[in-house]
Amino acid sequence: MLSRRTFLQSALAAAAATPLLAKAGAKAEPQSRLAQFEQWYLQLAKHNNRPALPAGKRVLVQSLGVAADGRSKVTAALQQVIDALAAGGGGTLQFGKGQYLSGALQLKSGVTLEFDEGAVLLGSVDIADYYDEKGQLHALLWADQASNIALAGKGRVDGQGRQLANNISDLHHSGQRIEPDFNLWRNRSNHRPQVIAFTHCEQIRIYDLTIANSAAWVQHYGACADLVIDGIRVDSDCYWNNDGIDINDCRKVRVSNCFINAADDAICLKSTKGLYNEDIEIFECVVRSSANGVKFGTESQGGFRRVSIRNIMVFDTYRAAVALESVDGAFLEDVEVDGIDAQHVGCALFIRLGQRNMGVAPDKAVGTLRNVRIRNLKANIAFGPADLAYQVRGPLLNALHNPIPASITGLPDAKVQDVLLENIDISYPGRANTGMAYRPWHQLHLVPQERAAYPEYSMFGELPAYGLFVRHVDGLQLKNIQIRCRDADFRPALVLDDVRRLSLQQAHFAGTQRPQLVLQNVPQPLLLALSSDSQTGAAEILSADNGGIALVKPLAPYFDTVAGPDKNATLHFAPAAQEKKS
Repeated sequence: MLSRRTFLQSALAAAAATPLLAKAGAKAEPQSRLAQFEQWYLQLAKHNNRPALPAGKRVLVQSLGVAADGRSKVTAALQQVIDALAAGGGGTLQFGKGQYLSGALQLKSGVTLEFDEGAVLLGSVDIADYYDEKGQLHALLWADQASNIALAGKGRVDGQGRQLANNISDLHHSGQRIEPDFNLWRNRSNHRPQVIAFTHCEQIRIYDLTIANSAAWVQHYGACADLVIDGIRVDSDCYWNNDGIDINDCRKVRVSNCFINAADDAICLKSTKGLYNEDIEIFECVVRSSANGVKFGTESQGGFRRVSIRNIMVFDTYRAAVALESVDGAFLEDVEVDGIDAQHVGCALFIRLGQRNMGVAPDKAVGTLRNVRIRNLKANIAFGPADLAYQVRGPLLNALHNPIPASITGLPDAKVQDVLLENIDISYPGRANTGMAYRPWHQLHLVPQERAAYPEYSMFGELPAYGLFVRHVDGLQLKNIQIRCRDADFRPALVLDDVRRLSLQQAHFAGTQRPQLVLQNVPQPLLLALSSDSQTGAAEILSADNGGIALVKPLAPYFDTVAGPDKNATLHFAPAAQEKKS
């Protein structure tokens, strides 16, 4: 049996254009690729150094005399046992083989739900079964202010989310349950239950389960501490917003040995409660997403610090393999990423500091994004949408563009600080042309700042580099960088604009186009051992003398825009302004 470390290291060592799984076959149909990656995941050795489950009294569901036919609701009987176990100091409710249909169940302190292989907890498809007597909507399995709770076993928790969500829509459109804020654009309710939602809880253990088919996020852990998720499988691309795991303002979290197939972000850190995420470990997982693989900060009001991400395989993922974002005033700092193998994804890496300020005061100061170290990242970028085999695919982009590079971007008055990229190997599809959405490297002012925009790798539209675009960064180290192209691309590999303390060493860029490296507002860069392809086929050392490196002078200072200090605007050249200059 292959060890996980051997598997991931061998994948990282392979050439970027070489299929990761020779046995699986890179030209296999996309849906069969999902099964093949899952089979590889199942072969990998799982580590067992995880906290033990709580001990205590054990109650078999079969002893309750409830139906296991998947048609008769057993919510009340299950909740009664959970309450009794909690009142008696804790214990385990064990589900034997069968299908158990239930509405929302509240997990309480000291209680474990254990599911044998062949046991399935089915979520009700009647939205009324998820509301309590106070009118509060709950997840299928929920807890609040509980401690020492667990979900475990080889069984399955299935939310039946698509049928539930469609039933909710039918109720609205028939006038039986009208929602004033119903989303008509996407024909979906904004009040759909998750499969698992734990808030303000401590000592949580989620082991070995398959969690499937949510009407909304699959799992949400908010303001929790001491959370361990190990060895689970998420299978949920059945409806909108099927985030695999959402970790929201939590402390001391470990996510490991998981396989996640999700119709939205696979593993997502959020910060919305005025708190922050701290001491997070995410390692040795295989993920597939119609959005991003591992993402921080679509919602980023508090902060993220001391986060370690190691040995993650990302495949068939529509957007970025790794996305680190602070756009609502949060701090994001001390993040270590080591060992990313991304196959057939839309983008390898997206790092963004902005000022959207959703859910906070409009004038809240820009957050911070600093001390990020990314090592041993290998990616193969798709030419078209990477999630075509999904049931629910990512939304189409709203503008034409050539393939989009990785990017690291801050703001003119709020720079990303101290980023290291080391041992990076990215293969791009190429095929860019000047007829699509041309923004030349010598007119970088055409790339909008998008200060207040939703953070996304495609947010700037066309970018003038094929490999990496960097803007507004103070402290950037690039070491041992390989940027490849499977077909020709007219753009330079790297464009760096307003970058201080740049060190770029040992890099090779595909293509014979010149320039390959463009620098604008980059004082005193350290450039060492940079090469590119030449017309003869041999590597050529890049320099300003042979056209490989271009130094660009800005057309106007960034702060001289019509809208003020780059308030979401490019430069504007009015006729009157031009006459005045002449």
